[in-house]
Amino acid sequence: MSSTGPALIRSTETPAITPEEWALRVQLAACYRLVARFRMTDLIFTHISARLPGPEHRFLLNPYGLMFEEITASNLVVVDLEGQMLSANGHSVNPAGFVIHSAIHGAREDAQCVLHTHTRAGVAVSTLRCGLLPLNQFALQFYNRIAYHDYEGIALDLDERARLVADLGDKQVMILRNHGLLTVGRSIPEAFVLMFYLERSCEVQIAAQSTGTELILPSPEVCARTERQYNSSGVDDPGDEEGWALTWSALLRMLDREDPSYKE
Repeated sequence: MSSTGPALIRSTETPAITPEEWALRVQLAACYRLVARFRMTDLIFTHISARLPGPEHRFLLNPYGLMFEEITASNLVVVDLEGQMLSANGHSVNPAGFVIHSAIHGAREDAQCVLHTHTRAGVAVSTLRCGLLPLNQFALQFYNRIAYHDYEGIALDLDERARLVADLGDKQVMILRNHGLLTVGRSIPEAFVLMFYLERSCEVQIAAQSTGTELILPSPEVCARTERQYNSSGVDDPGDEEGWALTWSALLRMLDREDPSYKE
């Protein structure tokens, strides 16, 4: 591996896209548009992936150089764990994106979608020794459910993958110290909803801390109870499959009203 990142290889193969893959492409393109819509982008430099069906651990990733508003179902790139890019559109992928996403997709069978951001609030919280505090109802769904990974520089070293995976463990949410946020979803909607509320939690924390006044934290007992309420099945649980499906359907209706070109 060179100092510029892993050696990504463009394949001349142009495999046919199955209906199942196309449906995932449409969902992932929608997720990119939603991240842009809710101002969680960093120009062209973050990434969201979705694992394709099958034993090969291939995954879809954004074409390097496109803004998230430009992502469509057809221009997503297929990458395998060895860095081979299967794409008919001539695009490459972000080398750091390959390192982070290949690490998690290769290690976690439940990692159907991995979403990584560099937002203002998320990066700010990632620099705080305390990490994310259980300050508000948004944040309490993540109580004792957040992993942390220390900063090692831009993620271009393949050796970092083992440490990243070890730090993540079986959690779905990670704060990359001095870097940003990451969520792992068993579906694309789950990864997006987790990130939306993780970002909202960070925004509220930074706003509260900026007042310079004493912060009120719920008791550990209330924190633990609220986390259980969020993450146990129930009608009002925003983390359950019904909640994700209802939220996702509403978000897609919004996208379709504004700009349905993500489906192309």
